[in-house]
Amino acid sequence: MTATLPDTKAPDTVEPASTGTRRRIPIGRIIAWIVMALVIIATLLPFYWMLRTALSTNPGLQANPTSWLPPDFTFGAFERVLGYQSTEEALAEGGSGTGMNFWRYLFNSVFVATLVTVCQLTFSAMAAFAFSRLQWRGRDTVFAIFVAGLMVPSIFTFLPNFVLIKQLGLVDTLFGIALPTMFMTPFAVFFFRQFFLNVPKEIEEAALLDGVSKVGIFFRVILPMSSAPIATLGILTYITAWNDYFWPLMVSYTDSSRVLTVALGVFRAQSPQSGTDWAGLMAATLIAAAPMMLLFGLFAKRIVNSIGFSGIK
Repeated sequence: MTATLPDTKAPDTVEPASTGTRRRIPIGRIIAWIVMALVIIATLLPFYWMLRTALSTNPGLQANPTSWLPPDFTFGAFERVLGYQSTEEALAEGGSGTGMNFWRYLFNSVFVATLVTVCQLTFSAMAAFAFSRLQWRGRDTVFAIFVAGLMVPSIFTFLPNFVLIKQLGLVDTLFGIALPTMFMTPFAVFFFRQFFLNVPKEIEEAALLDGVSKVGIFFRVILPMSSAPIATLGILTYITAWNDYFWPLMVSYTDSSRVLTVALGVFRAQSPQSGTDWAGLMAATLIAAAPMMLLFGLFAKRIVNSIGFSGIK
């Protein structure tokens, strides 16, 4: 007998998808990119206008106020601000003829911002360590009262601070400018305390078993593990101290203690009778803002990542 095999048909071949179809881009994504581009343009436009004004002469700005390109292109405003332009050249470009002692003001700003940042980070970290890792009676109550200082507007403390600085004989000095914010602030202490609370207690207990004191734990264990929040708070503190205006204006009266932000206001007050030296003012503003823009650009990613930290790597 011969066995007959059932008929088998070859499976239908699947036709490849046509390569002519294109992937559609969602309309929502296109709208999002358009909105983002408009936001970027609106953000960068003031900086471009400042640069356009700084690269112009004041007579050219008055003659062509709506020109998108610098009228009478020149670097004279930057030379005038840095003190490399003669009085005749400054008057010819619409300046006041009196330059800025720029390098002195720059040194004052760097000194004050560095002193405030270093001292505030050190003392705030110490206070945060006491509030987070040490056990003592009334700790949480004292911390709550201290943090309540965040609700007090800084304008309310200007007059008491000024009276204190005057009684200490620090008026018109760089230390008088730095002293009110040199030790610690409620925000800095709160910022550090939140990070220190996330440090595992096992690490501290292991250090105590090895014979490390509380002070040694702070300097040898806690601080090395806190590089991210230290860098973040340091950058934010430095930028805040650099941009401070009202308090240095109250305390400083001469070039020996005048910082860049106050010097810009003095430079604007020295404008000629023909009008404000906008070219020189914009040039000085760009030079004063350049270090902070560079600093923030280099560490922007670290700042964003560290503000939302949730633990220790």
